[in-house]
Amino acid sequence: MSTAACGLGGAGAGEAKEAERTGKAAGEITFRTLQLKPAFTGYVQAVIDAFEEKYPEVKVDWEDVPGDGYNEKLVADAQAGTLPDVVNLSTDSFQLLGDRGLLADVAKLGGDTAGEYVPGAWEQFKLPGRGDSVYAYPWYVTPEILTYNRELFERSGLDPAAPPTSVEQFFDYAEQIAARSGGRYSAFMADPKGRLPGDWQKMGVPLLSPRKDRFTFDTDKAVEWVERMKDLYAKGAMPKESLLKSDDINQLYGGGKLVFGPGSPGFVKDIKRNAPQVYAKTQVAGAVTGRLGHIGIYAQSLGIRKDTEHPDAAVEFAKWVTNGPNQVEFSRKATIYPSNARGLADPFFADRGDGRDAETLARAVGAEQLKSAALDANTPVQWTNQVGDAVVREVQKAIKGEQDARTAVKRAEEAANRLLADAARP
Repeated sequence: MSTAACGLGGAGAGEAKEAERTGKAAGEITFRTLQLKPAFTGYVQAVIDAFEEKYPEVKVDWEDVPGDGYNEKLVADAQAGTLPDVVNLSTDSFQLLGDRGLLADVAKLGGDTAGEYVPGAWEQFKLPGRGDSVYAYPWYVTPEILTYNRELFERSGLDPAAPPTSVEQFFDYAEQIAARSGGRYSAFMADPKGRLPGDWQKMGVPLLSPRKDRFTFDTDKAVEWVERMKDLYAKGAMPKESLLKSDDINQLYGGGKLVFGPGSPGFVKDIKRNAPQVYAKTQVAGAVTGRLGHIGIYAQSLGIRKDTEHPDAAVEFAKWVTNGPNQVEFSRKATIYPSNARGLADPFFADRGDGRDAETLARAVGAEQLKSAALDANTPVQWTNQVGDAVVREVQKAIKGEQDARTAVKRAEEAANRLLADAARP
């Protein structure tokens, strides 16, 4: 959903006066989270209680809302002037509020806090054309990893100790898997919406112009990607139905019908619970990063309402929620990782056990990548759901043979730039 489509395109949205700190944390603030009740009620409430004990003049009112319609609710709150003081944001909702000037610059309000967070996570919450300003505190993150069925790898003539490290090599492996499988299993899910724009970034495709005001992915490399996907799809490297949907990946992988599983540590935990026989064959490795060493992360953040009446309380609370100890405790209760550098250094994330348990190994591998890999394969804020859908529609046509790859990429870029222009229009 574009910000214009949400009804925030009019003048005045970004004209709210930015709050200034007084040096004293006091007052009643609202804190909104996304889908954390009831599973994490105890954890969140304990964090709030400890904060209020440290800052007795602050009262935190916590509300948790479902994911469905979340952006629409933010729009309604913005229009009514009732945005929470501290608000949980996904990538889309961060863009929605950040582009319209509704979030405070936490780099300015919060002082010198950049060094407390994993660099790539902190950088993710900058906005184009706004310099070094940062508009949200990174909260919990999930990095990419690579998961695969060791037995099917070997059956396909591949070495489980030598997983692919580039998109091109991943496609080469998939082609060999398709040739050896005899149709009994597939290499990976097509899922172009899930693979883009990450695959293109890892191949060195420039998504945006230097000013980040125009998409520029119509390149030979992007065309090559579409052509390889089309060829692999025709050869049976992907389940046919996965071109349009990917919601059955756990079932296919858990049933031994798929070599590569989702690139998420949480997936490993699900397989352990639901398909123990396949879990025993599951291997974990670092994500496919490409020549530049890029990985993507899924990140949640905490934004602060630009004109909050209690900036000191809001800033101190957001920093409290995202500090090292609190993020580590959260990570012990859910399959997530701290964006806080101190938290990520906790021994919990370095423990590989005996190197055989996939869940333990996944946690350590994910943490290593967050510390060392470049994180700028994150989806840029300009790549909204609408842009992704428009690009995927053209790519799907090419993979099915309804248009050639070059035409698909050209049309995809044109559609993406129309949406980008519409979103920027008052």
